[in-house]
Amino acid sequence: MPRLLTLEAALALLPRVREIMARAQQHRRDYLAAERQLADAVQTVRGNGHRADTLRQAQVAATRALRQAQQAVEELHALGCEVKDLEMGLVDFRSLREGREVYLCWRVGEETISYWHELDAGFGGRQPLD
Repeated sequence: MPRLLTLEAALALLPRVREIMARAQQHRRDYLAAERQLADAVQTVRGNGHRADTLRQAQVAATRALRQAQQAVEELHALGCEVKDLEMGLVDFRSLREGREVYLCWRVGEETISYWHELDAGFGGRQPLD
């Protein structure tokens, strides 16, 4: 059963969510960089058989960055957050509004939680909190 948070509880979590999300996004960028290095190393190895050490290093870096990003997302889930888009930095907090479950919606770069949307609506369905 998903955890329901009040707006006040979600706002209290926001500093920690910001920190974890920043870390998760950095690990994602590290993963993408390692994947590019991996692709380059694969091409080099296929071409002349050299640089197998670079291939292994890129594999290790990609695996480590992916694991770290996953761990950060799991930390957010443990707080009661749902990561909707790691690249955009979208995080939802399940809450009650007018007697029904909705998401309070926050995006990296926003000062505070100012939006909500229905459970079946995405980012495009955000509405301002009144």
